[in-house]
Amino acid sequence: MKLDLILNIETSTSNCSVSLSNRKHLIDTIETDNNSYTHSENLHTFIHDIFQNNKLNIKDLVCISVSRGPGSYTGLRIGVSAAKGLCFANDIPLVSVSSLQILANASNFNGIIIPTIDARRDEVYSSAFFQSNMIVEEKPEIIKSESFEEHLKNNNIMIVGNGQFKCKKIIKNHKKIYFDKNIINPSSKYMPELSYSKFINNEFEDLAYFEPSYLKEFKSN
Repeated sequence: MKLDLILNIETSTSNCSVSLSNRKHLIDTIETDNNSYTHSENLHTFIHDIFQNNKLNIKDLVCISVSRGPGSYTGLRIGVSAAKGLCFANDIPLVSVSSLQILANASNFNGIIIPTIDARRDEVYSSAFFQSNMIVEEKPEIIKSESFEEHLKNNNIMIVGNGQFKCKKIIKNHKKIYFDKNIINPSSKYMPELSYSKFINNEFEDLAYFEPSYLKEFKSN
């Protein structure tokens, strides 16, 4: 059977994560979660090792998939730069996947899933998904006690991602809100289905112009 091998790269948070997949199916993952953001040290080593461990070559790929953000400005730049460089050098198409959608894809909650990535102060990057469909666009959002109330009339909601702790602290005492502390940072192991869907639908990025989705301007302090 013909293989449709995809290299998945996720660096939008402190988790530096690389995986190989065949169509929708995960083959292998290498990742490390380090608050020191060691992506520049680890990413290319992980890519080399995952090919070596599986006796594969970059020329075997049909596509490279990268997390486009939102998330860490530096982390996203490292991941996207690596992906674009590999695609340019080897004439491989590039697809991109939302880091928030990757978080949502890690949960099988029967309700509305709110993926969150911690931003500054009381702010998170968030969106909302129902049955794998995005129902609220990605945006930076200041968390308040009444946040996400519009989803609670007819549904339970699950908040995932590293912004959930901020949400849990600020949003008080609502019986229909759940949190999953096992889903903290996006991981490339939850990208295969999303990446393959982009690939078969020819949703390729323009290598010359593609940039991460930061959602906000970068500020150094």
